[in-house]
Amino acid sequence: MPFRIGIGYDVHPLVEGRKLIVGGVLIPSAFGADGHSDADVLIHAIADALLGSLALGDIGHHFPPDNEKFKDLDSTIILASVYNLILQKGYTLGNLDAVVVLQKPKIAPYIDKMRERLAQVMQVNPDQISVKATTTEHLGFVGRSEGVAAYASVLVIKKA
Repeated sequence: MPFRIGIGYDVHPLVEGRKLIVGGVLIPSAFGADGHSDADVLIHAIADALLGSLALGDIGHHFPPDNEKFKDLDSTIILASVYNLILQKGYTLGNLDAVVVLQKPKIAPYIDKMRERLAQVMQVNPDQISVKATTTEHLGFVGRSEGVAAYASVLVIKKA
């Protein structure tokens, strides 16, 4: 097949005493995402989208949350590993479109840094990566600042 499409979703609770890392970028905040790794919700959604595009399972299969060797793991390592699987299967990233859903803090000032960091990890052009941010207008767990979510869709293209 000349191309494949994948979608990904991730969510993490927000807690005091954790760093907020989104798209490989540290965001100043009193609250951070809680999880087994560094809980980078954006990278986790992207990794699941990439894995899904080629029916390679999900992030939990490749990086089980009960495995202590992945405790506090930098999620850029997860993304690099997953993207390497995509390359090994003969595909490359066509484009990535992602949305981070977070009430606060505002992350718009960090989006360009996220795009650059994600592109660096996957060794692609930042123009292939779109990251958007939205709130839930104070509705639900995100609106109450209890958590953060991310959605990602990817197009991978068979290498010539």
